[in-house]
Amino acid sequence: MSGVPTIAFTGHRGLPRDTAVRVSHALRAVLAGRHRPLVGLSCLAEGADQLFAREVLRAGGELDVIVPAAGYRESLPRAARAGYDDLLSLARHVHRMPFERPEPVAYMAASVFMLERADELLAVWDGLPARGYGGTADVVAHAREQEMRVLVLWPPGSRRD
Repeated sequence: MSGVPTIAFTGHRGLPRDTAVRVSHALRAVLAGRHRPLVGLSCLAEGADQLFAREVLRAGGELDVIVPAAGYRESLPRAARAGYDDLLSLARHVHRMPFERPEPVAYMAASVFMLERADELLAVWDGLPARGYGGTADVVAHAREQEMRVLVLWPPGSRRD
């Protein structure tokens, strides 16, 4: 690692508005207590990933993006694509994984790549099993297997769609 604290991120996609607000506040509080400078690593999926990326930048940190596959942007809901484009344009580095299609194996490979470059993992996770391979629970489990520091956030009252 570069000596600059590097935080990998994983989190749920389907967050209702009230949960997104709770998560943003929790992320802001966690990042406010971190040493500067810092680097956040994210795949910029809709939901928690984009919230994390915005809070990293708001905190004065830098953003590195891991794009899981060539068709990743198009796999995002239309409503999330503008946020993805904006955040991607603000990234310090963009790492593109060698997968053509956005599918579970590409998501997990991108997460492993991200964890290999991080000091810790920050997860917005409800504690439940992943809904598909490469989901938040799988990323948390992998980080824990690597004995990486993992901080899980799930603010009271939060829920998933």
